[in-house]
Amino acid sequence: MNVHASPATRDLGARMRRVAEIAATHAGDVDAAGRFPREAVQALRDERLLGAHIPVALGGDGASVGEIAALCTQLGHACSSAAMIFAMHQIKASSLITHGEDSPWHRGFMERIAREQLLLASATTEGGIGGNLRNSICAIEVDGDTCRLEKDATVISYGDEADAILITSRAHGDAAASDQVMTVFLKGQYTLEKTHDWDTLGMRGTCSDGFLFKGEAPAEQILPKPFAEIAAQSMLAYSHILWSALWYGIAADAFSRAQAFVRAAARRSPGSTPPGALRLAEASSLLQGVKGSVVAAIEQYERARADDDALSSMSFAVAMNNLKVASSQTILTIINHCMLICGILGYKNGTPYSLGRHLRDAHSAQLMISNDRILGNTSTMLLVHKQDTSLFG
Repeated sequence: MNVHASPATRDLGARMRRVAEIAATHAGDVDAAGRFPREAVQALRDERLLGAHIPVALGGDGASVGEIAALCTQLGHACSSAAMIFAMHQIKASSLITHGEDSPWHRGFMERIAREQLLLASATTEGGIGGNLRNSICAIEVDGDTCRLEKDATVISYGDEADAILITSRAHGDAAASDQVMTVFLKGQYTLEKTHDWDTLGMRGTCSDGFLFKGEAPAEQILPKPFAEIAAQSMLAYSHILWSALWYGIAADAFSRAQAFVRAAARRSPGSTPPGALRLAEASSLLQGVKGSVVAAIEQYERARADDDALSSMSFAVAMNNLKVASSQTILTIINHCMLICGILGYKNGTPYSLGRHLRDAHSAQLMISNDRILGNTSTMLLVHKQDTSLFG
């Protein structure tokens, strides 16, 4: 995937290739032990990729969403957990860039991210509301120049490893559940008391434990825009695009293994078509469809990004929701095709064609955020919005 390529993109790609080599070496152990992919994240720091999206004026690379998506795909080939951590970090960076550039504190913080290669985590889920990130029970308390927050965060991915957490809450004690703000808390400004362990089928290295969060920080660390704007204008698009890009990377690596299997079978029986060749062609078609959807979504976002009304429109939300649902479903079909092609050698661990980790990691895609929740939101919007069915709409 190479959307709006530039010399900077090629440099970013070379840096990520070096990271991916390290990530691939440790991916099996990260999965088996359910541990944080520290080697991959250190490599991201060494290559200064945690600041890739930060504007050049603030010390970063100023990479576009397309360039960041391409990096997620590269890392997704190597280690799904490391790629998800990288994507989540960049989603948080996008919120700062889009909604914090007019705030002196947040500009300074972005400079620190680029300079010190800080790792950002997110705390949007909460006990009692499930995965509905657009509602909060907890409320931030502002006392003069200080803010305090306590939150039962049922999931904070790599919370123990993060250098800062961007956390949502109600704007004040009397605010409605949907009247939210997002606040940056730096390590040292909060404590985490573990409440849930992350022992899962896949994406084991994201270490998405649950915690009771307690924080106190200067009130200037609250982002100046309402979370409703942040969610609609940056988080929605970035989450669905970057997640889909890394899921595409997982499926593409599975496809590469299946293609290698079919080629090996063809060499053993010259002149005959291997049994898995037709299924490989079908998987290729599905893979191209996912790629096309991600690229189209990136181009749609780039067209809309200068217009807050376009970013907050129902048509844009429907398009991003559809990308997430379609890509999360299709990658499972692709990887299952690849498993059938590779047969027992794909089913077994420890072979060049092993696909168990790919399949387990890919199953997380339909659950974060739940496709049923997204389809429910989309169905409500479609009651009042007519979907654009033109080819270039």
